[in-house]
Amino acid sequence: MGLEWLKPGAFFGSILYALIGVVVFWLAFVVIDKITPYDLWQELVEKQNVALGIVVGAMCLGISVIVAAAVHG
Repeated sequence: MGLEWLKPGAFFGSILYALIGVVVFWLAFVVIDKITPYDLWQELVEKQNVALGIVVGAMCLGISVIVAAAVHG
């Protein structure tokens, strides 16, 4: 296994791709929040809509898988 991941190029490259992945995920979530006809935060927190929470969680997992696949190559 070795310590190849500790080399500065690999380490900072991983950090950079992780940050890019988080930013892309956040932007995708904001876009989806804007195109929905209601306020996601109000529905999830104030009205405690469990069904919407499950759908939003599945959407987050889907976006995460897509971003991870894009970053991985």
